[in-house]
Amino acid sequence: MIEHLPTAFLAFSPFTLMIMLIATFGGLVVGAIPGLTSTMAVAMLVPITFGMSMDFSLALLLSVYIGAISGGLVSATLLNIPGTPASVTTTFDAYPMAAAGEAGRALGFGVAASFVGTLLGVSVLAFAAPLLGRIALTFNAYEYAALVIFTLTCLISLSGKSLTKGILAACLGILMSLVGLSETDNIARFTFGLDRLEAGFSLLPVLIGMYAVSQILDDTAGIHTPFKIAKANFTVRDFVQVTREMTGSVWNLFRSSVIGVAIGILPGIGPNVASIMAYSKAKSASDRPESFGTGNPDGIIASEAGNNACIGGALVPLLTLGIPGDATTMMLLGAFMIHGVQPGPLLLRDQPDLFLIVLVALLISAAFMLLLQMFCIRALIRSLLIPRYILYPLILGMCVLGCFALNSNMFDVWVFLCMGILGYMLQRLDFPLLPLILGLILGQMTERNLSAAWLMSGHSFWGIFERPIAMGFLLVAVISVVFSLRSRKKQQQRMHTA
Repeated sequence: MIEHLPTAFLAFSPFTLMIMLIATFGGLVVGAIPGLTSTMAVAMLVPITFGMSMDFSLALLLSVYIGAISGGLVSATLLNIPGTPASVTTTFDAYPMAAAGEAGRALGFGVAASFVGTLLGVSVLAFAAPLLGRIALTFNAYEYAALVIFTLTCLISLSGKSLTKGILAACLGILMSLVGLSETDNIARFTFGLDRLEAGFSLLPVLIGMYAVSQILDDTAGIHTPFKIAKANFTVRDFVQVTREMTGSVWNLFRSSVIGVAIGILPGIGPNVASIMAYSKAKSASDRPESFGTGNPDGIIASEAGNNACIGGALVPLLTLGIPGDATTMMLLGAFMIHGVQPGPLLLRDQPDLFLIVLVALLISAAFMLLLQMFCIRALIRSLLIPRYILYPLILGMCVLGCFALNSNMFDVWVFLCMGILGYMLQRLDFPLLPLILGLILGQMTERNLSAAWLMSGHSFWGIFERPIAMGFLLVAVISVVFSLRSRKKQQQRMHTA
C-alpha cells in the first residue's frame, strides 16, 4: 500500500488544498454555532459532491467533519452552550475557566487536545483498517449476518431514556428500508401503488431531512434570541503556554484518545458518548475529582481529545466493513454510494489509493484546524453573532437544492421535507433518531445476508455456528446486550435514588 502514497499526494493540488482550508474553516463555524452539527454540515454537502471526483469529494467532506467536531469547543467555552453534542462535557470546565477571565487558556487546552486526539485517531485508522480489511476478506454471508446482528444490538445503548422507544424507532427504520422491490424475488413491498416507491427511499434525503429539518424546527423557539458571549482573548502565546502545561496531562490525553477511538469503532455510538466516557474516566482517575466542573484543564482535555479521536475510530468500520461508525459517517457512506463506491474490505484491496487519500485528507485537515483556531479564533467568535433567522433559511434552501440535484426529481425533495417533519415529531415524543437511521441503513444488509446464510446452509442457520469468526460476533453481541441492559438498570437505579 505504501507504493500508492505518491498517487495519493498527487490528488491534493493547490486548488484542492485551498478548498480544504475553506471547508475546514466552514466546519469550525458550523461547529461553533449552537444547533448546527457536523452531521448536518456533511449532509448538506454530500448531494453537492455528485458532480465532483471521489478524491475531491472526500477531501471536502472530511475537512468539514474535522472542523465541525472541533469547532464545538468555541461556543462551549464562551457561551456555556455546546456547539455540537460532542462538546457537552467541554462546557463543564471550559466555561467556568472562561468566566474566571481565562477564556484564552481554556480555548488553548481545547484546541491542543482536539489536534492530538485527531492525530491519534488517524494513526489507529492507518494501522487497524488494513489489518481488519484483510480479515474481512475472509468473510462470507455467515460472518456478515453475525456482524449485522452484533451491530443491531448496539441499538440498546443508543435508545436514550426509553429502551422501548429506541427499539420501536429501529423497527421503523428497518421497515422503511424494506420499501420497494425485494432484492431476492423482485416483489414490490409497502409501495401502496406508487411507482416512485419501487426504488425505495433514497438514503440521503431521509438522512438530511431527519437531521437538518428536525434540528432547525426544534431550534425555532429561540431563533430571535442573540447569544451572550464571554470575553475571549486567545493568542498564539496562550497556546504555547498551554502546551507546556499539558506535559503533566499526557496520560490523560492518551487515555481519553484511546477511549474515543474505541467508542468510534463501535457502530452507531458517536463522539458525544466518547467525550462523556473520557471525561468520566478522567474525573474518576484524578487526585482532585472535586475540582472537575470548576475549571479543571483535565476536564477540557479529556472531552476534546475523546470526541476528536472518535473521528478516526468511526471511519474504521465504514472503510473496512461498510458499516458507519456514527451519524456523520452515515452521511459519508451516502457520498461513497452516489459515486458508485462500496466501502468495505474490497475497497482497501482494489482501491488502496482511495484509502490513503482519506488518511492524507484527515492529516491535512487536522493541521488546518489547528492553524485556523490559533490565528483566526476571532473570526470564529464573530460567527456566533450571525442571526439564526438569516442562517436557517439559507441552510434549508441548500438542503432542498442538494436533494433535488441528487436524482433531478421533486420526489426526493418531498421525501426530505416529510422525513424532516417526521424526525421533528419523533424527537418531540422523545424517540431517538439514531436507532431509526441505523435501522434504515442496516435493514437491507440484514435481509441480504440472512437470506444468503439461509440458502448456504440448506434452509437452516446452523452453519453460522460452525464459523469461528461468526460465533465470535454472536458472542460479543450477547455480551453487548447483557452489558447494556445492566448499565441501563444501574443508571435507572441511580436516578430513582437521586
